[in-house]
Amino acid sequence: MFSLADKEQIKKKGLDLARVEVQLDSFRQGFPFLDILAAAGIANGILSFSDTEEKELIDLFEKNRDEFRIMKFVPASGAASRMFKSLLELLAGEEPGKEQEEIFNNIERFAFIDDLKEVLKKAGTDLDSLLAASDIVSLARYILKDEGLAYENLPKGLIKFHSYAGSRRTAMEEHLVDGASLVRDKDGIVNIHFTISPEHEKLFLLKFNELLAAYEDKLNVKYNISYSFQKPSTDTIAVDMNNKPFYLDDGSLFFRPAGHGALLDNLNELEADIVYVSNIDNVAPDKTKDLIIKKKKLLAGVLLKYDRQISDYLKKLDEGADMSEELVRELKDFIRHELNIRDDKLDDLSGSLFADYCHIKLNRPLRVCGMVKNEGEPGGGPFFARNADGSISLQIVESSQIDVSNEKYRAIVNEATHFNPVDLVCKLSNYRGEKFNLPGFRDMNTGFISTKSKEGRDLKAMELPGLWNGAMSDWNTIFVEVPVETFNPVKTLNDLLRPQHQ
Repeated sequence: MFSLADKEQIKKKGLDLARVEVQLDSFRQGFPFLDILAAAGIANGILSFSDTEEKELIDLFEKNRDEFRIMKFVPASGAASRMFKSLLELLAGEEPGKEQEEIFNNIERFAFIDDLKEVLKKAGTDLDSLLAASDIVSLARYILKDEGLAYENLPKGLIKFHSYAGSRRTAMEEHLVDGASLVRDKDGIVNIHFTISPEHEKLFLLKFNELLAAYEDKLNVKYNISYSFQKPSTDTIAVDMNNKPFYLDDGSLFFRPAGHGALLDNLNELEADIVYVSNIDNVAPDKTKDLIIKKKKLLAGVLLKYDRQISDYLKKLDEGADMSEELVRELKDFIRHELNIRDDKLDDLSGSLFADYCHIKLNRPLRVCGMVKNEGEPGGGPFFARNADGSISLQIVESSQIDVSNEKYRAIVNEATHFNPVDLVCKLSNYRGEKFNLPGFRDMNTGFISTKSKEGRDLKAMELPGLWNGAMSDWNTIFVEVPVETFNPVKTLNDLLRPQHQ
């Protein structure tokens, strides 16, 4: 199928023919919907704690945190174009609607207002004049284009989100402040890893160089900032509507970034035991930080509690402990009722086969995920789902993975009480300090195919299993209820006008 030039292009991307052939097969066959059995809820897969229990778990984390290498992992690769969609529509000639009216009626409330006024002044105009003339198209251009703030192509992490007395903070800066409270080690080192796009590298480095010393002095910490790019070798081939490789007008194959699931390789390369994962745009101003940090420490306390139990059982299994009735009963109870894994093999196996099975189920990455009560926000949710090996476990499931045309699945979705705010803390090593190979715990059958266009032609694009969906399918998973105040995403410019961001 492929020419010599094609094969050379595939090789240069760090891919091999076999992987590309698998991708083409996936386009032809499609990805199966996930078989969900029930929505997870309180007393059925999602934990909640009393104030006393919460304090004990936070204390557990605080007392033991120095034993581990702790890091914050922030996917920050995307440009802010989606955030400014409504302004781009204005520039494309569309009539203003409610979203645009809200923006310009509240323009003074945005954290970037001083910067905007400065570029307007340099251009020989001012905000009042443009507003008086209802020239919102020009205002949109000064916000988005190079003659103004150039926000259209700026990474979302470098957009000014919040206003404080005498200062303004970008989303990236809010993560620096959060990290100082959350992942600071005994030596005052704060480890944060950002995934960024190569075209944004210089911008991020300039911002770090400009800001880090001031934040280190103010917060009495030392930042260890690292960053990585989404690897070209994780890109997926695009196909035409007949599932044949899509060629650009210049005759080259077209590959596309494969979504946030491609960042599993970046996560896998971190030198850390415990890693917090949160999106670049889910940040809040200082007034909410105490609550957010408290709940994130709660998640880490839950992680350490379960990691200790898992480690104790693995030590016994590794040391060849006698599989007494009591130990067998303990293991079954822990796997079924604490890890929420339902599998007939727990009763079908015995002796060394049962011990081996338990070892496989326990010796894997562990994640504790905050879950928020569903108040209409879009996003995936917590469900019990059937795995490739026939077992049932807790999974974060996106709506695209569910066959909502099926009445049974639609009813399960309608019963869901919580959704996923992408608030995770992960244990990436076992009790012996050995790092897990994270791609080995991914379910490649949970990818996603969508329709896009390029050079005026329709195509099919493929995303890898999502980072907190199929990419973590075979992890041990604990869900914990967290308050909605911990979820403050900024998907559109209008979101910055919400009370929690003001």
